[in-house]
Amino acid sequence: MKRTVILACAVALQFLTTTLWAEVTPTEITVRAKAKDAKFIGSSIGGAMVIIRETDSGEILAKGLTQGGTGDTGKIMKTPRERYVPIAEGAAHFTAALDISEPVFLTVEILAPYIKKQARVVAQTQTWLVPGKPISGEGLIVEIPGMVVDLLSPQTHLYTGLDKSPFEIRANVVMMCGCSLTDGGLWDGSKIEVTALLKRDGKEFATVPLKIQDTMNTFSAPFATDLPGVYEILVYAYDARTGNTGVDRGSFIVK
Repeated sequence: MKRTVILACAVALQFLTTTLWAEVTPTEITVRAKAKDAKFIGSSIGGAMVIIRETDSGEILAKGLTQGGTGDTGKIMKTPRERYVPIAEGAAHFTAALDISEPVFLTVEILAPYIKKQARVVAQTQTWLVPGKPISGEGLIVEIPGMVVDLLSPQTHLYTGLDKSPFEIRANVVMMCGCSLTDGGLWDGSKIEVTALLKRDGKEFATVPLKIQDTMNTFSAPFATDLPGVYEILVYAYDARTGNTGVDRGSFIVK
């Protein structure tokens, strides 16, 4: 009789456990993209695209842009970091509620800044998500290295330069979160190496260092040539202290 009761209880317990295990639980995961040596990537620069996949199958479980602000400058950039002290309160994020019935191993891919194709970086990490055990609060923070460089001048057009009249090489450079570079500022443009590399008809032609200007984010230098041809221009920004690097390209014609 006792054996029968024990067996019945065991079967019931197994059935109950299986039933509970099979229940689908919406479990949240919050993802944030943080620019290296800067703040969070949010709405001001078009957000970071977050793609959450089930690792084994590759199935996309959730997808969306981080939305919100770049965060508190003081907490992120000026206050020494202590363990468990949050820095991301109010900063841009993407939160998904995944319907899972068992622990799932996720691959989280981030494309950021999403609207800046020439600067976009793909970063990836992986994590387990257990039903009813959310990854919330600060969430999963993924670092995005680099800088956003936009070549402003010369534009892609015909340029008559045979009289050696100088024109301006000009570029806009910001951190990956859109944070501004200024001379002597928190992100000090005077300490960032910004250089234009020029080719003429496919051959190396000139190297032109660009200097930070009074207008934030703006680097420029004059350039002149009296040699006709098709010119390619590549402008890079480089911070030797962090390794952050960004590039943009263009072309113009002298005839």
